[in-house]
Amino acid sequence: MACPAPPRRVGILAGAFNPVTVAHLALARAALSQSGSQVASHVGEVVFVLPKIFPHKPYHGAPFAERVEMLHAAVADEPAFSIAAADGGLFVEIAAECRQAYGEDVRLTFLCGRDAAERILNWDYGDPEAVNKMLRQFDLLVAARRGELEIVANARHNVRMLALDGDFDHVSSTEVRERIAQGLPWEHLAPEGARELVRRAYG
Repeated sequence: MACPAPPRRVGILAGAFNPVTVAHLALARAALSQSGSQVASHVGEVVFVLPKIFPHKPYHGAPFAERVEMLHAAVADEPAFSIAAADGGLFVEIAAECRQAYGEDVRLTFLCGRDAAERILNWDYGDPEAVNKMLRQFDLLVAARRGELEIVANARHNVRMLALDGDFDHVSSTEVRERIAQGLPWEHLAPEGARELVRRAYG
């Protein structure tokens, strides 16, 4: 599913979604409502991208197909949300695949939390200019969680902060899995449409 009209700017929310949480949806919704004065243009669509491989952690938990199913259930009532799989796990690889899908005229904005942004900006790509090259291909919209992001000076114009409607610092996929394993309430952390699938996958 996708937006009926091609957007000028696409927000990319890439993650493991093991499982998808209410924080993921809050981040996507915040990007759609972000003021045009804070970004070059309005984010018209958010695509949830599930990589087939991850550069910084192994694939464990629910299998790929079940995560895709949970994502579909979570965003079923959100016309501005879409879902895609990526062959690569690095943001630069995902950006290249999205560029092929959406074309050269669409601006790309990655949505992420502070921890993911720090991995992107501090990753050893083997090239001191790698980050600058990447941020010419896309920018970052970062939701601060558990502390503020320190942005290097030459990246400030491509990295902007995003305010979420609520406190989601306590929400994570890990927390959902651990609560299910311990028999504690977890439903409030997962999107309503995906809860039954989350229960089946992790219960």
